[in-house]
Amino acid sequence: MISTDAGRLTAVHVGRPTWRVTPEGKRWRSSFVKQSVEGPVWLNWEHLDGDQQADLRVHGGPDMAVLCYAAEHYPLWLEELNLTQLGPGGFGENFTIAGQEERSVCLGDAYEVGEAIVQVSQPRGPCFKISRRWNRPDLLGRVVETGRHGWYLRVLQPGLVEAGQGLRLVDRPHPQWPVRRAADTLQLRKREPAAARALLECEVLGASARRDLAKTVLRSVRLTAGTI
Repeated sequence: MISTDAGRLTAVHVGRPTWRVTPEGKRWRSSFVKQSVEGPVWLNWEHLDGDQQADLRVHGGPDMAVLCYAAEHYPLWLEELNLTQLGPGGFGENFTIAGQEERSVCLGDAYEVGEAIVQVSQPRGPCFKISRRWNRPDLLGRVVETGRHGWYLRVLQPGLVEAGQGLRLVDRPHPQWPVRRAADTLQLRKREPAAARALLECEVLGASARRDLAKTVLRSVRLTAGTI
């Protein structure tokens, strides 16, 4: 087992579903807007205490227990978007992490943080609520273009975590699958079925991403066989 310093948990955020209104008057319900937590907070198998998802069809569950986002992305967004109120927690994440980002974090990476052990399960699949939250229709496209998606963790060992704690990398079974590569593969899966098949073989990949890939691979097989 390896044990390597791997960044720092700079902030912890939780939120519950609330109704919000767009500038056009459209109501929407989401847990995207979160509050920072001071002091220790319990991380259980599916979420942090005080955190709750609005739409359990596409969010939450063991493979998406914690959403992470790189602290280093925020200065870049501030420069590009000039949204002075956009700061840690602004992308709906639970963990804001310094010293790690999508090109340095790999699927299956296991980290000790506080009392907990967590594992990288899949890239975040950006959704329209990112643009809606900040009233920037172009933001979702920019997230996809830049690869600043964020990533999800599953919990291998529950425990107390706290902002300011370091992360220690204790396992890296799939160095060939950085989160950025996995995100690109998921995004381009219909055009690159061979890459989709390779990612599908990664046993730590989260269930929702696996379902999307499996549909693509099955369709590719049927096309090759001439059955559709």
